[in-house]
Amino acid sequence: MELLSRPNLCVMATLRSDGTPVSTPTWYVCEDGRVLISLDEGRVRLKHLRRDPRVTLTVLDTDDWYTHVTLIGRVTEMHDDDGLADIDRIARHYTGKPYPDRVRARVSAWIEVERWHGWGAMKDSDQAST
Repeated sequence: MELLSRPNLCVMATLRSDGTPVSTPTWYVCEDGRVLISLDEGRVRLKHLRRDPRVTLTVLDTDDWYTHVTLIGRVTEMHDDDGLADIDRIARHYTGKPYPDRVRARVSAWIEVERWHGWGAMKDSDQAST
């Protein structure tokens, strides 16, 4: 999907231990139907995903926020981002430069998309992954 190949605004929702959803802006890279995100080791959302891997990402078309797609899935793989290669890849996607904060460790997470739906120009794009 072309919308996901661009560095668009994205909001990620995870679940707190009491089941309450919490949303946070994030960067992503989409590759082969999966989505790569990077998390600071000290962020609460990393704790949420380790406890419950279910996640949604809503990607908004930067040129027309009415057009957006929501990806529904789960984190299926996490690993330490040794050398910050993954966050550098994501940062270059958004800024053209490596990630500037080299102090804190990061964790990479791959999200398998189970289904998605769109709105605006993406409205007729509802789909379940198989």
